[in-house]
Amino acid sequence: MARSPAAPFEVLLVDDEPGDVDLIRMALDSGRFPCRITVAGNGKDAMDILHRDGAFPATGVPDLILLDLNMPQMNGREVLAAVKAEHHLMAVPVVILTTSGFERDVATCYDLGAAGFVSKPIDVDELFKTIHAVEEYWFGIVRSPHRNAPAGL
Repeated sequence: MARSPAAPFEVLLVDDEPGDVDLIRMALDSGRFPCRITVAGNGKDAMDILHRDGAFPATGVPDLILLDLNMPQMNGREVLAAVKAEHHLMAVPVVILTTSGFERDVATCYDLGAAGFVSKPIDVDELFKTIHAVEEYWFGIVRSPHRNAPAGL
């Protein structure tokens, strides 16, 4: 079922650092696109949210997943692999948003199906610019099949 283009974008933010979550939320809230943000503090909670009916009422799936790599219980690589293995989730763009800059992490995440890999800037202004650039790309430029499809398709 297609959603109104005016509906807020659904974002699943998966990060175990409360300070990072707060800053990313503020950045998304100050961007030009309306977003409804659901937060998971670890990978297991993220998968629980993605499997729960009604977590994303407009489409059943988020428009974008922002995913940290290093988390307890289920790390970002495991979440990414699980998301890309599920038919109803595989088209959801997953952008890795992490402090890691290791080339092996970059390569592994792209091999697992990440749509992007972004290193979190330490500077708050740079973090906001980065989040706004991610928003602009995924919500302003790229078309999403479940958001842009005509009703009934």
